[in-house]
Amino acid sequence: MTRNLCALALAALALAGIAAASPSATPGVTSSTITLGSSGPLTGEAAAAAGVLRGAEGYFKYVNARGGVNGRKIDFKYLDDGYDPSRTVQNVRQLIQQDDVFALFSVVGTTGNLAIRDFANASGVPTVFSAAGATTLGRDYVKYPWTIGYLPPYGEEGELYAKHILATNAKKAKIAVLYQADDYGKDVLAGFRRGPRRKGAHDDRADGRLRPDGVRRPVAVAQLKASGANTFCIFAFGKFAIQSFVYANKLGWKPQIYVNDVASASSIMQLTPRSTAEGAISIVWGKDPATPQFKSDPGTALAAKIIKKYIPGGNPSDGFLTAGMAEAFTMVDALKAAARTSRGRA
Repeated sequence: MTRNLCALALAALALAGIAAASPSATPGVTSSTITLGSSGPLTGEAAAAAGVLRGAEGYFKYVNARGGVNGRKIDFKYLDDGYDPSRTVQNVRQLIQQDDVFALFSVVGTTGNLAIRDFANASGVPTVFSAAGATTLGRDYVKYPWTIGYLPPYGEEGELYAKHILATNAKKAKIAVLYQADDYGKDVLAGFRRGPRRKGAHDDRADGRLRPDGVRRPVAVAQLKASGANTFCIFAFGKFAIQSFVYANKLGWKPQIYVNDVASASSIMQLTPRSTAEGAISIVWGKDPATPQFKSDPGTALAAKIIKKYIPGGNPSDGFLTAGMAEAFTMVDALKAAARTSRGRA
């Protein structure tokens, strides 16, 4: 937590320049606009996450219609990378070198954020509130002072699942893990392995039956079922998580399932076989608008109004849209605070 706060403080100092510098001296800032840039999967297998950027855009439009931030309107430019980190790098180079953005905001995905942070930090352009929970984004703030994430660290998320299993089924749980074979999946898995364990349990946490989430997903799920596991952890995103549920359902396998947060949104879970998804366990750190308990919540009610007015075709129950709005709210709040800090120092 302390490391994350330090990283936030460094990012805030960078943002403070928006009010302290003259418009001509601050890239991406004029007397009337603040230009922010981003990259994410608008198309492809991870396109569900496009809702994060669309939600942020909708919130910025809402803020602009009310006068913007200290009299400046937010110009938000985001580009499609198809969840391909090489394309994320190309997009970020364009946003920094051609579009002259003030900051990168809500760049989607662990691999994309890791691919761009050397260049962005060398360029002195803040990468603020990334739509990723990679543990390194908070941990390595000294090396990458211009980068800060937004989501809770994936490593800590993995630890929470391990703690829950130990607390609820320590003696009987036989665990199988299917993880996305990239920096994201490995981060959650590493945290899971760091979690508490039964006395005498194997260090690999799954009796050696860990399999990467790749082109052999059906085979991997079948092998994990054959292991006799009664607890199945799915550490993968969107389509990949859905397919894991589908394969388990086809095999008639009914373990206790744990699914990572980024695949637990109602909009994704509704696409999975109910007989398999029912009773799955995940964490929650934000308000899912599709959850009945938040039906009358003022925040989700406002989000629904913004979606209806500023996001054509948007579904008020889409948790990705509201997640993007939450990040945009935080960005707007940071910009306002930066102006207040600047005036206070003056």
